Amino acid sequence: MGLTALGVPLSEEKRERKSRGRRRPKNRFEGRRSNNPPRRDDQSESIERALARFSVVPKPMGFPSEIDPPPRTIDVNWELNAVSKNTQKKAGEIVMRRGEFGFLPQERVDEIALQLDGLSISLEQALSLRNALNQEKSVYSHHKLMRRSNELSRRYNSGEDVISLSKRFDAPPVNTFRAILTGRGWGKNRIKEFLKQPSKMDDRDREQFELAESMDRVSSVNQDETHKASMVFEDVLYLFFDSIGVRYRTQEDLMAEQKETEGRAVITPDLLMIDDVRINGVPCAWIDAKHFFGADLKFPRKKTQKQVDRYVAEYGHGAIVYRHGFCDGLVINGAEQLDASPLDLTLLDKFHEESSS
Repeated sequence: MGLTALGVPLSEEKRERKSRGRRRPKNRFEGRRSNNPPRRDDQSESIERALARFSVVPKPMGFPSEIDPPPRTIDVNWELNAVSKNTQKKAGEIVMRRGEFGFLPQERVDEIALQLDGLSISLEQALSLRNALNQEKSVYSHHKLMRRSNELSRRYNSGEDVISLSKRFDAPPVNTFRAILTGRGWGKNRIKEFLKQPSKMDDRDREQFELAESMDRVSSVNQDETHKASMVFEDVLYLFFDSIGVRYRTQEDLMAEQKETEGRAVITPDLLMIDDVRINGVPCAWIDAKHFFGADLKFPRKKTQKQVDRYVAEYGHGAIVYRHGFCDGLVINGAEQLDASPLDLTLLDKFHEESSS
């Protein structure tokens, strides 16, 4: 038996002294993914605030001081078809592939569709989930990529192209190109301005940047089509609530007013309800449209919750409508999760047809 001090072997005491003050190495997945999803907080406070917007003084930002005729209570029965967490997990394993961040060739799409057979998730939902997973991977691996910016720059200067580097380091092509520029000693502002002006790049940089843009749906500089599709989806929501006689103020209304009174847009949900809208029995003071799948993932959930918290603080409880549905494990406090089931998506379908032609 070895010598002990207070019942602790000296070897253990020595190891303890050596390790004292050291931080335990953090598992790279720790804090990122959990089997225990966030719990929904008590919604009563946000619901009470939503109901109080009609009588509180002063009125919430952008809410009319006088409503004529008075607000009506409008009940909306919104059918939901959420995707289970288990199905999201299985679909995620199917759609994700190392180094694959861009638009998929048709044969790969067909392969995914075949593998999804039997799962309660559509191909569109799965592809939208893929975007969310790639975005999350990009965000949480960005610092690792930047730590290797010098190596990336050396490889690039030695002739390796941006796409092969993207696959080698499993990072979005445009982020990979940014890391290459960082390896040149460039700062964020210089890189930002450089990427806005491809015409000023030398031939190789311009060719590689354009190639990166064409094969990147995650960190691409040009997100115009995504933004336009989101706006069309908002129009779809306007048409739906118009059809059932709900009065509301649009994001554009709120932005114009706040820029005049506050000097900038402050709080601008897509729809601020002037009538007392109850969706599946729950009062909803505002609606926000999301033109993607509501994935139960840390990054998009955290980003959305931050936005919702601001709306709830001003208006109370609301709702988020996800174009491609949502996972039943997704919890956003202060907001109902809705899918596009009752909406007429003809306008959006027409937009996508025209965009692809």
